[in-house]
Amino acid sequence: MEEKKKKRKKWTIITILLVLLMSAGAGVIVLRNIIFKPFELKETSYIYIDKGDTYEDVINRVKEKNLPSEKVFRLIAERMRYSEYVKSGRYELKSGMTMVDVIRMLRSGNQTAVNLTFNNMRTKENIAGRISQQLMMDSITLLNALNDSSIAKGLGFDESNFVSMFIPNTYQVFWDTDVETLLSRMNREYKNFWNESRQKKAEAIGLSPLQVSVLASIMEEEATFADEYPIVAGLYLNRLKRGMRLEADPTVKFAIGDFGLRRILFRHLEVESPYNTYKVDGLPPGPIRVPSVAAIDATLSPTSHNYLFMCAKDDLSGRHNFAVTHAEHSRNAARYQRALNEMRIYQ
Repeated sequence: MEEKKKKRKKWTIITILLVLLMSAGAGVIVLRNIIFKPFELKETSYIYIDKGDTYEDVINRVKEKNLPSEKVFRLIAERMRYSEYVKSGRYELKSGMTMVDVIRMLRSGNQTAVNLTFNNMRTKENIAGRISQQLMMDSITLLNALNDSSIAKGLGFDESNFVSMFIPNTYQVFWDTDVETLLSRMNREYKNFWNESRQKKAEAIGLSPLQVSVLASIMEEEATFADEYPIVAGLYLNRLKRGMRLEADPTVKFAIGDFGLRRILFRHLEVESPYNTYKVDGLPPGPIRVPSVAAIDATLSPTSHNYLFMCAKDDLSGRHNFAVTHAEHSRNAARYQRALNEMRIYQ
């Protein structure tokens, strides 16, 4: 009888061990299927973590992406002590990643850069708004920096020409970049842009890089078509060399704060502003827009000609008639004014 009890006990122990082994095996399979199973995402997406976000905020961001099992995420995150290492940034989720990959990426702060793009901007408000739409950065914070004379001076500019530092292009920047870091980066890009070749071209036309940016901004507002850029640039340079005022309509629009004007009237020309080139000699103190690379390069390589005057064509195509004499210009202007009247464009 005692012998039978020993045998039953032995088999009971063996059975329990087998069940435990099977359970462990099942557990390993579950772990592999959940923890190490690659995600199947239809497209790449991103988790955005703001500065000041907590561990629970991150959990909510993860839940929004419908990743497998919040419980598993918490389990792994706690084992990896992720709650102590929450870092802001833009993190890329790709098909084929596992939960461990995601937490390791978040914990290390291995974020993916943003392709920061800006072009076709006129004002500091435009710059701040466009950049804040692409980065974590607050537009008001950036705008305040752009209006800060001490910051501008520290980077080699002043409040009027600070926007010249922003060369329109695409830059890889981290999403949580702060204002100081961004401005330092744009300053480096500006210096790289103004290489020895461009500086020599600026010297050849008698302008500094900042003056080139100012002239390019006026030219780009005036000319709709890129093939006219070097012609218009040459015309403005001709006027500057002869001591003539630029008399550029876009500077008047900038001075009164209305770029939508289609017709400049005499009352507009009377506005008191350092940007009104009908009343002020030389170049205005800063650009009236952020000039494109094409506009800057066209200004550095102007067409050589004797034109001193320009007027929009009377077909309202956006192209211009160019003239050497004032008499010829007056005839062109009369045709244009007549076309505006016929179209009932009075402002």
